Amino acid sequence: MRVPGVGCRTYLKLLATHTPEQVFAESYQALSALGLKNSVVDAIRKPDWAVVEQDLAWLAQPNNSVLTLADAGYPAQLQEIADPPPLLFVRGKPELLALPQLAIVGSRNPSQLGKATAFEFAKALCQAGFVVTSGLALGIDAASHEGALHAQGYTIAVAGTGLDRVYPAKHKDLATQIVNTGAMVSEFPPGTTAMANHFPRRNRIISGLCQGLLVVEAAKQSGSLITARMALEQNREVFAIPGSIHNPLARGCNALIRQGAKLVETTQDILEELHQYIQQDVNYSQVQPQTILDLEQQTLLNLVMFSPTSIDNLVENAGLSVEIISSMLLILELQGYVEATAGGFYTRIK
Repeated sequence: MRVPGVGCRTYLKLLATHTPEQVFAESYQALSALGLKNSVVDAIRKPDWAVVEQDLAWLAQPNNSVLTLADAGYPAQLQEIADPPPLLFVRGKPELLALPQLAIVGSRNPSQLGKATAFEFAKALCQAGFVVTSGLALGIDAASHEGALHAQGYTIAVAGTGLDRVYPAKHKDLATQIVNTGAMVSEFPPGTTAMANHFPRRNRIISGLCQGLLVVEAAKQSGSLITARMALEQNREVFAIPGSIHNPLARGCNALIRQGAKLVETTQDILEELHQYIQQDVNYSQVQPQTILDLEQQTLLNLVMFSPTSIDNLVENAGLSVEIISSMLLILELQGYVEATAGGFYTRIK
């Protein structure tokens, strides 16, 4: 991966006829006969040993590892895609890559409701036995990682940079938490900075690692839809949370549903499709989080009647904004305390 001009496809083509040792042992003429450009042949014949030494120094650090396609620990799911990364750099627990994963992706600028949705779904999916995988980006990605960590579950962050740096930089603390309990993964060697063309490549790894992919909020033209398309091409299950036709952040999800993605309202909708990947004795009706409500949530719950109660009524009585009320109602709904009914009303059910 340190040879300029050698990407995944060229690397895999070379591995079809050579071991890495054989490639470096070949003559200039033999390498040229393989169809490699002169600049690539020069780079293979004269490696940058200083950079190689830096990579080896990174690998020698605690918690750092590298998986090759030939390693038994290389995730089988990822091996199935058309262009699997020949190398995976890992910080944290590489064994997590073999566990059933559900990817959650979405907008970098989501609504408060969208962030709460991603957080709660990640918590519930971890409790059901899935590892939650995402891309460490702002917005939905971060909320998904945080939800998994809050549930004391496992989460994997796939990076678009080398693992000696964090992008975006404001997620440095979040990345540290993920490495301590889960894993960060990249196909890019240490020292690689963030570049626009790295993120579609990162996205194919996110979808390739998972059994299914959930899109929470996404505009009509967004990177999340590219990831969803990759997931479909890789024969993964794709799920989407619907939204208002007037909400630009719902248009991508609504479009996915029209194209055949499964409409999702609760985690049970996902588990019904992917139950074969987790414990067979899970009671899917009980996988919603049953955490103790905080004071604000309990106060709001007390205002919801066992007959339909409007959001306007709750806003007036609670003295909170519509956005905050909507976010809290979503949490109460996911936890099984209230149920949404027609016309924007909510009914208490326990």
